[in-house]
Amino acid sequence: MPDFKQALRILSAPDNLPLLRKIRRGIEKESLRVTPQGQLAQTPHPPGLGSALTHPRITTDFSEALIELITPPDASVEATLQTLADIHAVSYRQLGDELLWVASMPCSLGEDSSIPIAHYGSSNVAQMKQEYRIGLGHRYGRLMQTIAGIHYNWSVPDECLSLLQTASGSSTSYYTYKTAAYFGLIRNFRRNTWLLLYLFGAAPAICKSFVRERSHQLLPLNGDSHTLHSPYATSLRMGNLGYQSSAQESLQVCYNSLDSYVSSLKQGLETSYPEYEAIGVKDPQGNYLQLNTHLLQIENEFYSTIRPKRTSRSGETPLKALRERGVEYIEVRCMDLNPFNAIGIGREEADFLDVFLLYCLLSDSPEASPADCEEVLDNQRQTVYEGRNPGFRLTRNGAAISVGDWGSELLQAMAPVAAMLDTSHATRRFSAVLATMQERLDDSDKTPSARILKELKDGDITYFQWALAKSRDHKASILKQDIDPDTLHLYQAMAAQSRRDQLAIETGDTRTFEQYMAEYFAQYQL
Repeated sequence: MPDFKQALRILSAPDNLPLLRKIRRGIEKESLRVTPQGQLAQTPHPPGLGSALTHPRITTDFSEALIELITPPDASVEATLQTLADIHAVSYRQLGDELLWVASMPCSLGEDSSIPIAHYGSSNVAQMKQEYRIGLGHRYGRLMQTIAGIHYNWSVPDECLSLLQTASGSSTSYYTYKTAAYFGLIRNFRRNTWLLLYLFGAAPAICKSFVRERSHQLLPLNGDSHTLHSPYATSLRMGNLGYQSSAQESLQVCYNSLDSYVSSLKQGLETSYPEYEAIGVKDPQGNYLQLNTHLLQIENEFYSTIRPKRTSRSGETPLKALRERGVEYIEVRCMDLNPFNAIGIGREEADFLDVFLLYCLLSDSPEASPADCEEVLDNQRQTVYEGRNPGFRLTRNGAAISVGDWGSELLQAMAPVAAMLDTSHATRRFSAVLATMQERLDDSDKTPSARILKELKDGDITYFQWALAKSRDHKASILKQDIDPDTLHLYQAMAAQSRRDQLAIETGDTRTFEQYMAEYFAQYQL
């Protein structure tokens, strides 16, 4: 990669600026379906939404009640957010009286066994998806899997990277260069993940049902034993109560290159873990308890704030796709649902992520040592609980530094990237979003996490009551808006086609499930 200033000069050239309008992003948004009273829905995935296995835009995640709404890649932020709004409008018209829970941390939950695991039909691929989720439940408990978030998929046009490769004098193949560039982005992203948690974290409190019989360091809010919080928390979802695994702490995944990433993940995919051996693969009746006893059943089990991605072919493992064809895009996985926005994410988050990710791509990105990786993780852990504490200090290259100082330095360094995007799009919104984020650094009360705690305290209400009221308000606002008849027809056709596609998969299966599994996992040995 050319140095940062040279990369800016290249992309800022009049002939190249239009390329920045081709940056593509897609959004995956998870939400729990809940009853009008705020209890986890026990109903199946709404039939009117089609097949969760094959619908390209509406599916489920861990639970049958955890719906996932997906926008296709698009070069227009406006189009992406409008598509997400359309999917919400279509989905709500099939939910009856149910609501979509607006917060990342779940509603009031019952026993672990009351959380329904997603069902995808009778095909081999459907069974594998379900057995994998059964395994997650045995390994981590189903409660942890009810957390929801935003995944932001992002890529730059090949023309941009090709220009940068030419300027760098690199003689490697384009796809090798492209993959290395995205791994450089990932390393920088991980160094600076704490900033996203501070600026956008929206999970400072939880319902006590989520930590039932689990050790924690949270405190009651307003003297209310039903709501637990940490006074300076940003995103509890990203801490030890969220998508974390003590077992995975032994897995040192390296992002210095594609080879090191694949090699370290393969270790988790091939290494048996004693606690999972104790669970076993099948029960005495022959029912699957998990796919295998390895540290990772499949690579998706590895929890991370960002992933390198490549679209997989039918039956192909994500790791094989990456290894053979390199990185196609990256997936940001640390963004909480914005409960103040009816669709969970808005223009502000998208614009900042575009600036942040382009900055991470163009900036120098030295390889990370094990000590660097531990520093990254420690900054993340600490920001989750103490991010808004005025006395809190991060660690950068072994030295202490305040959130305000480091954050301001980063925003200042991003300013030329924002200005370049402004010029490309004939706007001022990218520079404006940096100014808004600087205000949050200057005054932590303006962060989403602080605003949530203030509303809970001022209203003297529980987290559950607050989130339920927001969920009702957002549903009402979405249903008030007219939906274009052509859009409605499009999604009806998608739902119908998805049902046909599921049936075709089920009738086309010729292998036993064990044969299917053996062929699938054999790809890890290649």
